[in-house]
Amino acid sequence: MNSYILNKKTPKEIDMQIAERIRNIRRRRKISQQRLSEKSGVSLGSLKRFESTGEISLISLTKIAVALELENELEDLFENVPFFSIEEILNEGK
Repeated sequence: MNSYILNKKTPKEIDMQIAERIRNIRRRRKISQQRLSEKSGVSLGSLKRFESTGEISLISLTKIAVALELENELEDLFENVPFFSIEEILNEGK
């Protein structure tokens, strides 16, 4: 059964949403793709591919986040994940 039903986004849709957010931040700060590439150490080709397809390695995404001074947002990812069940609460820290 497909786990991406109704209102759930596909992994591709989530990736594209993240790429769009990064592109919007880059643009509002008036940083060119070339400059962000230089500042982050991520190749220009990888940055362009990310902004157009959402595809990027985790290390490259981290480098881009650091270059845009967004590392706190990335570090907070999965920080406050709610429990799904009592069993999950009991299993925490085991």
